[in-house]
Amino acid sequence: MIAQPIQAAGPAPPVCAACGGHQLSQRFRVASDPGEAGLIPTTDRFGAALDDIVRCRGCGHLRLAGPAAVELLSDGYERARCTDYLNEEVGQRASARRTLAMITRHTAPGALLDIGCWLGFLLDEARRAGWRGVGMEPSRFASGYAREQLGLDVRTGGLFDVELPPAAFDAVVLADVLEHLPDPGAALERIRTLTRPGGLLFLALPDAGSLVARALGRRWWSVIPTHVQYFTRHSLAVLLTRSGWETLALTTSPKAFTLGYYVGRIGGYSRPLAGWLSAASRRAGVAERLVAPDFGDRMAVVARASGCTEHFRWWSTHATAAMAPACSPPTTARSNSSRTTCWRSMGTGSSPVPTCAGCWCC
Repeated sequence: MIAQPIQAAGPAPPVCAACGGHQLSQRFRVASDPGEAGLIPTTDRFGAALDDIVRCRGCGHLRLAGPAAVELLSDGYERARCTDYLNEEVGQRASARRTLAMITRHTAPGALLDIGCWLGFLLDEARRAGWRGVGMEPSRFASGYAREQLGLDVRTGGLFDVELPPAAFDAVVLADVLEHLPDPGAALERIRTLTRPGGLLFLALPDAGSLVARALGRRWWSVIPTHVQYFTRHSLAVLLTRSGWETLALTTSPKAFTLGYYVGRIGGYSRPLAGWLSAASRRAGVAERLVAPDFGDRMAVVARASGCTEHFRWWSTHATAAMAPACSPPTTARSNSSRTTCWRSMGTGSSPVPTCAGCWCC
């Protein structure tokens, strides 16, 4: 479910991970010791993080104020062991099928890469639907389960640890992964090299701009020790564009769990109340009922690799944070998009956008 964060030497620069801006201001004071319970996938340490959270004045993106404790997170992900999702297998598979349905609206089954695949339920559902799947997962426990119990091709490690052939996948899935990464832009660019021309990317992650997130503030249930980034719909769109991806679909993404699981999560706010509600749901015989409440604070995105490698590298190097929200993704001859902004029109006198013979917009 979680992917190993990118290894980086020295402290991370004080910049926005979405637009590259430098104007970051204090948002929430949430720095605390995560403890062992804070580093598992189903932690209920709501309102606790490895550092305080700052907000970018340019695009609204939120991130940890300082460099994440990369070694602490890496070690925690490798040692992560939790059976909660095993007990919630039915709901996990239901959510996986919904993800696959979103992807197959835009491409036929082919080669699929699931980054941070946890126990492998999505890959198993994908195999049943005709996909050829490969997964990567840093948790030794979870990746071992996927291989030994489900017979899946899952490699133990993170995005920059596992060697994979370039341009090998028709679709890549990052479900509940991007928010864990100190450098999500580098991750998206790496993924772009792994996808075939026109390949798809599926993202599912918390929406820090949602009504629920804004209402709960620092006590929002997605403010937890393993989260490094807090994207809004806008800041995610900015990052995708800068990294060479064109958004095809954006919607909310509720997750299916038993009612008993959701009730138990209330323990992150009040353990006595959670205990009482859990007992009441068992007495009523509804604790095992599968539910998928849509709180509107988790988003799902399907995007397609756009333009060519030289063009998205130019964009990452020369486009300013101020340009990012205003510029449209490039047009493509294949889709006959109504957008009219071409990569070449984004150049400046000193830094013209390179052209190539094979790019869709050239």
